[in-house]
Amino acid sequence: MIKLFSDSDLDGVGCGLVAKLAFGDEVDVSYCSYRNLNERVEKYIENPDHNQAKVYITDLAVNDKNEKALEKRHKAGHHIQMVDHHKTAMHFNKYDWGFVLAEYESGKKTCATSLYYEFLLEKNLIQEHKGLEEFIELVRLYDTWEWESENRVEAKRLNDLFFIIGIEEFEEKMLERLQTNRDSFQLTEAEDFLLDTEDKKIERYINSKNRQIVQTFIEDYCVGVVHAEQYISELGNALGKLNPHLDLIALLNVGTKKIGLRTIHDDVDVSEFAKRYGGGGHPKASGCSLGDTAFELFVKNTFPLYAIRHDAPENQYNVKGNEHGTLLVNRKGEKSFVFKKEDRWVIHHEKKTLDAKFSTFEEAERFVKRQYASGLAFDNELVSYIGEHLNKKEDAIKANLDGSLVSLKNQF
Repeated sequence: MIKLFSDSDLDGVGCGLVAKLAFGDEVDVSYCSYRNLNERVEKYIENPDHNQAKVYITDLAVNDKNEKALEKRHKAGHHIQMVDHHKTAMHFNKYDWGFVLAEYESGKKTCATSLYYEFLLEKNLIQEHKGLEEFIELVRLYDTWEWESENRVEAKRLNDLFFIIGIEEFEEKMLERLQTNRDSFQLTEAEDFLLDTEDKKIERYINSKNRQIVQTFIEDYCVGVVHAEQYISELGNALGKLNPHLDLIALLNVGTKKIGLRTIHDDVDVSEFAKRYGGGGHPKASGCSLGDTAFELFVKNTFPLYAIRHDAPENQYNVKGNEHGTLLVNRKGEKSFVFKKEDRWVIHHEKKTLDAKFSTFEEAERFVKRQYASGLAFDNELVSYIGEHLNKKEDAIKANLDGSLVSLKNQF
């Protein structure tokens, strides 16, 4: 008997497909999350009827208690093999039964499906399969987010299909396709049509959630927080790009008690951040459970906050980088006037000019957005702001905007 415990995402199900192609009906696969993996593994290995089973764990790491139990199982002469690619699981390499590799010698990032396939190939437990290898590469590209830099949209679409039709139907369709076509792998015309329709839904969902996102500081990180139940990877990546001043995005699902964590920044490792709350994953895509501490920080503390104010589009008067002044405002109505004084950029927030000074407008803008959740004000808001301070009428301000801005910044 062969038993596989694997993650319930695309990479985890990819491992399941590899196992079923290798072992056929002999393998029993359980798709898990980090919330139920340990309970399932513990229950399985404690049963003496399973001592002779070959047990594989892919794309997930067990807790300390199960780690010790698995080492005990190995020393007793019973089979156990873990295959993973997450940096947070590197310590399992100290065991004979642990195999964790985050990237190949070439520098290319790994995924659990590619590692498991290569592991079985090396053990002569599966035959080379060109179609499967093409499928695995799409899984790897998506799981490592290399699809974006390489513009391999078909990898993202494979993952979209996985979430649209669900694990059971996806596994059934892909298994049949890979069994009948060993030479290549591609989606069908019907699947492409379904995905085109879904892309439009995703775009609407992203726009909706971008209007709801709030921000807060957790430790030294400026975190965007939004409640979301679907399209987690697409949403997290899009919100990061739409709000680049945020260090990371936390996507909350109170129903499943999970938090997805995403970042677009190379200097932010969300897997390390997730470890503080009992989770883990990749540097740019991780997750954790919504426990008591996380609930306090991400749900309770952020509930009263106003959503982020986003930049006004297509302004004529209030534009970024104007040395005479640019107005930003948040949803509480707090105004920040950013202007250049001598060779430094200065911020006048509400009724006070801040001590902090910046080398570029972009640095000053980032500070305002991180501290006050502000966005570029509309033209009419700038005109009203100038009018309030200079006691001038709208027509006069628009007739000589630069002169009005100079007079305004000289007041601060």
